Amino acid sequence: MSSPDPRRVLLLFAHPAFARSRANRALIEAAQRVEAVTFHDLYEAYPDFDVDVAREQELLVRHDVVVLQHPFFWYSSPALVKQWEDLVLEHGWAYGSSGDALRGKLWVQAITSGGSEATYCATGEAGCTMRELLRPFERTAVLCGMRYLPPFLVHGVHGMSDETLAAHADEYARVLAGLRDGAYGPDELKGARLRAPLSSGAMPV
Repeated sequence: MSSPDPRRVLLLFAHPAFARSRANRALIEAAQRVEAVTFHDLYEAYPDFDVDVAREQELLVRHDVVVLQHPFFWYSSPALVKQWEDLVLEHGWAYGSSGDALRGKLWVQAITSGGSEATYCATGEAGCTMRELLRPFERTAVLCGMRYLPPFLVHGVHGMSDETLAAHADEYARVLAGLRDGAYGPDELKGARLRAPLSSGAMPV
């Protein structure tokens, strides 16, 4: 059942080469069609990595759901995401005995990867699942008193057909709307996923 009041959704986006990213551009264009979602491009805001902590904390306080969208770089995120975490999630504000500013908020990651879904399993090239690789983000959210929901994953974006990419983008918009309207919790979000095969190509993720 939907919540009586829409949740306020903050979409934090981090891609150092967004202009060359076909997949992330499709996802962002779909996300920007969803009403009441605040889009915040970290690399556009902080090209020199000089993060405005007060501004970022104020944005977090004003929203109920934090969606962190980024490509999967070296089994993690682009560097600015780590800088953002290190500076913004301060002790005494985000965690610690008196740090409860984010308690009860939802945290979701939206991730594009060049590798197929089969890459991220015990017998795949990565040797472990995507959820295992994202454990530092999950534990960060839990430490801050947030609810970490299953990530929105788009695998195999290299050479992905326009039709498949469009389907992923449409699903992303539905997920964002569902998060806004209270239709998705941890259990519901597990099923809101599309899977894409690995294809040939050299398009940036």
